[in-house]
Amino acid sequence: MAADTPDKTDMKRLAGLSLAALGVVYGDIGTSPLYTLKECFNPAHGAPLTPENIYGIASLVFWAIIIVVTLKYVLFVMRADNRGEGGILALLALAMRATGTDKRRTGLLASLGLAGAALFFGDGMITPAISVLSAVEGLEVGTPMFQPFVVPITLAVLVVLFAIQSHGTEIVGRLFGPVMTVWFITIATLGLIEVIGHPSILAAINPAYGAVFLVNHGWIGFVVLGSVVLAVTGGEALYADMGHFGKLPIQLSWFVLVLPALTLSYFGQAALILDQPEAVSNPFYLLAPDWALYPLVALSTLATVIASQAVISGVFSLSRQAVQLGYSPRLDIRHTSDEEEGQIYIPRANWGLLLGIIALVVGFKSSSNLAAAYGIAVTGTMATTTLLALVVARTMWKWPLGLCIGLGVIFLAIDFAFLGANLLKVAHGGWFPLAVGAIMFLLMATWRRGRVILAKRLAEGAMPLDLFLKQVKDSENTLRVRGTAIFMTGDPDTVPIALLHNMKHNKALHQRVVFMTVVTEDIPRIPARDRVVVEGLAEGFYRITVRYGFFQEPDIPKVLRLCKAFGLEFDMMDTSFFLGRETVVPSVHPEMAEWRERLYVVMGRNAVSATDFFRIPAGRVVELGIQVQM
Repeated sequence: MAADTPDKTDMKRLAGLSLAALGVVYGDIGTSPLYTLKECFNPAHGAPLTPENIYGIASLVFWAIIIVVTLKYVLFVMRADNRGEGGILALLALAMRATGTDKRRTGLLASLGLAGAALFFGDGMITPAISVLSAVEGLEVGTPMFQPFVVPITLAVLVVLFAIQSHGTEIVGRLFGPVMTVWFITIATLGLIEVIGHPSILAAINPAYGAVFLVNHGWIGFVVLGSVVLAVTGGEALYADMGHFGKLPIQLSWFVLVLPALTLSYFGQAALILDQPEAVSNPFYLLAPDWALYPLVALSTLATVIASQAVISGVFSLSRQAVQLGYSPRLDIRHTSDEEEGQIYIPRANWGLLLGIIALVVGFKSSSNLAAAYGIAVTGTMATTTLLALVVARTMWKWPLGLCIGLGVIFLAIDFAFLGANLLKVAHGGWFPLAVGAIMFLLMATWRRGRVILAKRLAEGAMPLDLFLKQVKDSENTLRVRGTAIFMTGDPDTVPIALLHNMKHNKALHQRVVFMTVVTEDIPRIPARDRVVVEGLAEGFYRITVRYGFFQEPDIPKVLRLCKAFGLEFDMMDTSFFLGRETVVPSVHPEMAEWRERLYVVMGRNAVSATDFFRIPAGRVVELGIQVQM
């Protein structure tokens, strides 16, 4: 048998990535048919169950998917890749790079990006809760006797899901693509059967039905938009997970399977409600014949677990990016795969998410109640993504101003309409994701601001490195002892305070002294060949600059091995790492509120140690404590 040609190999790889993307990227939006139409026709909205309204709402759902997901995310936003990576913080880094040195504009963009990232954490709590709850509620369709067990079963599924995170998702991940393929084929088939029986529902493709519904119902139509947005709540995942699979596999999966399946499912449910108005109580499960109900519940539960896993992985990735970009203290980040860099586990993020999700499930008790809280976080993130992408289109891609304004008017009008409709939910549970988002924004902004102030304070009393080297050269009394000392420093042009303290107390310098600075760039990854720069200074002093992307974690022992190419070799048993541990004390004239200073101090105390974060052998570390007044 002849070997595969390069074209065949590429096609196989594309097919494999497209299949994997089905499982990870489309889990969230793919399970939206479980609850979207049911919530659109919620009696609390006041929209009568008439044929005109059914056509109108079906049309709104369809065109929301076309404009928000297809046009905005799949065809526009995914063009804004940061060296192949996507996501709100990757987009923020790209937009800030595009705006250059304008501090006012970069400050505004940073605030927008942080707000979007903060809201994503709130979305990360609600998505698993509403998805798994809506799937398990299918048991009630079979018989009301299952009603008391819905919440306990949901909690059990979620606890198991979060408990396995520390073991990694590689084994389960192999099932994600095939399971979601079965899911999309199933919901497409169930919808198609109903559409064939009532083909007139396809008239809802005409956007006029949706426009007429909004015009005729005014305020009620605006309220219904808060439920229509549930159909596109997984759109942000398309962009966030672009780095895992690439743009083409995600786009291919969308156009070949996901978009047709979602369209058939929604139109099939609408056709069923036209024929049997009582089916509005749960049109998704009532599409299935009686014999298929429980298998469909099982498949739905598995699909929602996959959707939840995708959001959890997204929160882990966002948390890592926040650490690397300086918006979060150091966290314990564990790799769960030797082959896939993106498979990580962050204990604090994992258990914090679970506690929030348990509170949501116990507090709201049903997917309908949770739907009242859902949408605010994700629509806020969507609006932020649109603004940042437009900045990139204008400043980096040099698109015409008229085109950017036109796209902005269309996309932002829809984003803000959805956001405004969801703000009506604040009193009914929408406060929860807003509260989570506000807390996360405060924490990230406080940490970023605190690090800037602390760096300025340390620089005020720092000695220039050139002056220090001259003094060492001119002095004949400086005792030099055997071995290598590595001083970690954030400023490569000044002397680390840890070195000055060491000389003050020990009255000696090592034969070889290395100043090491670790820099995180605003691009996802730095290849190993560009990772390290070694400079020989004088008198046995060296300066090493280490560069990482915001998708990478530092590994100092590995860096030292890379230095061999520059003629600098290290014996770990003869090398000591000197780290400064700053104890921050409140300032007499604070640059930020005293309560924020105290919050910064608490966050710093709970950060993972530099030894663990940089993977430095603990037995080779010397920590020197200093007090710094903010």
